[in-house]
Amino acid sequence: MGRKIFLGARIFDGERFHDDKALIVAGGRVEAIMARNDLPDGEVVTLAGGVLSAGFIDAQVNGGAGRMLNDEPSVASMDIIAGGHRPYGTTSLLPTLITDTSEASIAAIEAAREAVKMNRGVAGLHLEGPHLAPVRKGAHLAELMRPVEDCDVKAFIRAREAIGTLLVTMAAEQVTVAQVRKLTEAGITVSIGHSDCSSEAAEERFDAGARGVTHLFNAMSQLGHRAPGLVGAAIDHPSTWCGIIADGHHVDPKALRTALRAKRGEGKLFFVTDAMSLVGSEKDSFTLNGRTVRRERGGFCSKLVLSDGTLAGSDVDMISTIRYGVTYLDLTLAEALRMATLYPARFLRLADRGHLSPGARADLVHLTDALAVTATWLSGQGEVG
Repeated sequence: MGRKIFLGARIFDGERFHDDKALIVAGGRVEAIMARNDLPDGEVVTLAGGVLSAGFIDAQVNGGAGRMLNDEPSVASMDIIAGGHRPYGTTSLLPTLITDTSEASIAAIEAAREAVKMNRGVAGLHLEGPHLAPVRKGAHLAELMRPVEDCDVKAFIRAREAIGTLLVTMAAEQVTVAQVRKLTEAGITVSIGHSDCSSEAAEERFDAGARGVTHLFNAMSQLGHRAPGLVGAAIDHPSTWCGIIADGHHVDPKALRTALRAKRGEGKLFFVTDAMSLVGSEKDSFTLNGRTVRRERGGFCSKLVLSDGTLAGSDVDMISTIRYGVTYLDLTLAEALRMATLYPARFLRLADRGHLSPGARADLVHLTDALAVTATWLSGQGEVG
């Protein structure tokens, strides 16, 4: 890979903007951000204004481009899903398997191991279930939910060793403090979600190493003045990260603005899409565990619902969440970009992504001033417009 010199756009390095500078990329990695009057030799890529940022990172993607991971947990599915989200600025994602059979989980683990090696946007795997609480099932199948057993802990540790980055969502009711500690000590990212637990039970698992909360406010015990629940514990615990779905349907913007103001621990909320197969597809319905999910158009973006009206994932893409954050959540553009780049990278411990420091992967996205994606690059290559 030869050197590339990106000119013509404001550069956002993950922390701050650089004006009238050039981004230098060599060998698929960031070399430097430099003044334009002393540039090295290389292929010049001239951008028509706008913003050049690190590519977006999405920790929760169930599907895209017409494909659901649960329907076919394969390398091909993961590649299709990653490709379907790339035009919206996402250059790294975790394909997410929702509650399913043990056979489906094994297949997803095997597929993720190979998909990560392909270096085409799959950064690991997110297993959202089956260790969830039936009372907070959301669109998941309650009959497949169960507690974590010792054999599961061993299987997760083997999977993390094979894949590299493994995120598991578990209800506090379904996993013990000792199990959380063992999983996190093995490098697994444990997130509490789909849980009706008390704030005390959540805090015990956070203190044991659970790192995050899956889609804050959704499918969990809510904040009460005497029973703070999982929501209260997540907002109050200083080291806990929280993914949020900013689509105008999953959470009222007033609640999200309140959480953004109240969260202890700087930069601990980040965007996820929880996207289903219809992102990047013209279809208006799909099946999920044998049930029809339909697209209802309207609002900031369309929403996805089961026949009983239950929300079934989202129809939002990552650049839309950034626009939503700026428009409805009172976020600066810099903070909205961090919530799609730097913060999810830190949550997932992807040290070489989410920023444009020297040595970082040259996974890039170019945005217009109106926050539309014009192009993306993976390791400095493969422009998509």
